[in-house]
Amino acid sequence: MHVDFHTHLISPPGMLPDWAAAFGSGRWPRLLPPDDDGNATLMMGETVVMKLDERFWSPERRMLDMDRTGIGMQVLSPIPMLSCYWAPPQGGHAVARYLNDHIAEVVAKHPSRFAGMGTVPLQDIELAIAELRHLRESLAMRAVQIGTFPAGRELDDTTLFPFFEACRDLDMAVFVHPMQPLIGIERMRQYYLPNIVGNPLETGLAATRLICGGVLEKLPDLRIGFAHGGGAFPLVLGRVDRGFAVRSEMREHIDCPPSDYARRLYVDALTFDAASLRFVVDKLGDDHVLLGSDYPFGLGDDDPVATVKAAGLPDDVARAILAENVRTFLGEDA
Repeated sequence: MHVDFHTHLISPPGMLPDWAAAFGSGRWPRLLPPDDDGNATLMMGETVVMKLDERFWSPERRMLDMDRTGIGMQVLSPIPMLSCYWAPPQGGHAVARYLNDHIAEVVAKHPSRFAGMGTVPLQDIELAIAELRHLRESLAMRAVQIGTFPAGRELDDTTLFPFFEACRDLDMAVFVHPMQPLIGIERMRQYYLPNIVGNPLETGLAATRLICGGVLEKLPDLRIGFAHGGGAFPLVLGRVDRGFAVRSEMREHIDCPPSDYARRLYVDALTFDAASLRFVVDKLGDDHVLLGSDYPFGLGDDDPVATVKAAGLPDDVARAILAENVRTFLGEDA
């Protein structure tokens, strides 16, 4: 069965709670009623973010696309920016709990077609770990989505280490997805560049810091993956290795070349280019690439199975990406 690991979901218009009433003003998400074209407006506070159609909230509509493209199962995760790392801890926890419980409800209604991936309020590590336990023990989820720079912390920030330890101890996979691009944002005001260019740069930096900061050195059993083919990371990995060889500060927290740790990372196959996908497979390993579409966003892949099959990979490698590697990442082979 082909499994699309990277998809996003929101509850239908009108269902998001009024978090502003409960926790005060802020950039709380709202989904306004659909217009005449059936598109609902996603707001963050008073800022218009984007228009969303029913594919974002309707499981039935999703399954039509899944059947059309040969996807047996989708792993559902919240729209990244809804994690609200900016919010006060209790408010952030309330948002996470609602998003997680909603995904779990959809999965419970369609267990053969969907699996769930949750979010946690990383602005408060104790609350984040408590919600992580809720995901694993109450909702039976096996993965959690986090940002590349959660609550203003790099992934090697020591504050986050207890969370990664808890993920390891609870056998939870971690999926790192850019919540918003931060690198060079002042130079990306045009052409939708924050998403097109900013997100891959943000992801490349996050993966590099995770490795060079020694997180995988200390937690070799942590299963962690990155969106969008790892962003810029596979391309800069050779330069990062060179830095390790010639710069002493690169060896402060790790004993091996960064490429050794990179082979432990998972990424999705969302590269939009056959040569790029083959390159990612070569750099990170054919057993560490997962099928992912970013459904239903416009910058997603409309037919991810066809994209993988068209990349010219050996049949066994394509089969692993389409169906097998995700089981290992989620710990289902353990």
